[in-house]
Amino acid sequence: MGDKETIEAALFAAGCALDVDILRKLVNKSKKQVLLIMHELLEDYTSRESGIELLDLGERYVMQVKPSYTDLVRPVAPKELSAPMLRTLSMIAYHQPLIQSELVDMRGNSAYDHIRELKERGLVEAIPHGRTKLLRTTPVFADYFGLESNDPDLVKKKIIALSRQESGQSGLNKWLGRRFVGVTPMYQSLMDMCGIRDYKVINAYDPTEEELDELEDVYKLVISRGYAERVGKYYDGEIIEVSSTTFDDLIDAIKQLENISEPDKVEHALASIGDMKERYVSKALVISKKVKPATDMVARIASDLRLGISADGVVIAPDYGQSSEGVDVGEGADILVPTHRNLDADLIDRVCSKYDAIIDGLKKLDN
Repeated sequence: MGDKETIEAALFAAGCALDVDILRKLVNKSKKQVLLIMHELLEDYTSRESGIELLDLGERYVMQVKPSYTDLVRPVAPKELSAPMLRTLSMIAYHQPLIQSELVDMRGNSAYDHIRELKERGLVEAIPHGRTKLLRTTPVFADYFGLESNDPDLVKKKIIALSRQESGQSGLNKWLGRRFVGVTPMYQSLMDMCGIRDYKVINAYDPTEEELDELEDVYKLVISRGYAERVGKYYDGEIIEVSSTTFDDLIDAIKQLENISEPDKVEHALASIGDMKERYVSKALVISKKVKPATDMVARIASDLRLGISADGVVIAPDYGQSSEGVDVGEGADILVPTHRNLDADLIDRVCSKYDAIIDGLKKLDN
């Protein structure tokens, strides 16, 4: 048996990086001789057409499937890490050092089981940090993914570099074990404003069996504010709660998605919404009548338009009729504001419709 063939077989069987000292003992050769063998072996794999590559990690060597073949062979590869666990590991790797409680907030209580198994496998370590723990990856993680070291900056740079090779943000999500942003139907236009292309529209509030399966491919879910507890029964990933009552709500929603959005799209959307808000405020400056909002939603719009509030002002209410408590909030209202229940348009049009209803209604009453 040749030394080169023995080392090649060892790297294939190991499934992780092997140090030059381990290889030296394996073939009973000096370090210098092993380095020469590895040089030859690396040249062999560089020159041949193969789905396998050999990487030099700095006197540590690993044999692995080439990235371009990863998706093709995934169905037959050992399922060592489940998709949910891989997503948990990915968040730790990308955001490390990550506070355990923050990870649980993002991934749900199932993260505790993931952390325990990842620690048992040696991929993650937990360092005491006050009442919680700081989570970091380990050198075993670096070996597992063929990285030169476990330095957090290097790990993050590698993730970003891989994402560029795999078409930007979608590639980053892919490397991290992520697939899609999930969004409820009402917020689909928010994805377009942010330039987010890899998303799925899912009814997360009362999902069907098919939609539950789709949620497995979702790493971040955008829903209406106030529904996190309800959705949490079906989904254990990161939940982003947004609102769309005012222009400021839209600005806040876009900012919450900045880290997965196209910067140019975000900049354009924020500038456009800011200008739109100023135009509506200018329209409202000529209105002298004071208003009496029937709900907090209407009060927020009135505040945004800088309208005067008075107990005997013009009563403004949403058009949805009865509240969840059975109270008819629109009874006796002078102006009704359209809500999402009675609107079928994108988010900006929805907000504009609310503002228009109030301004136009007040102008008519002023005449």
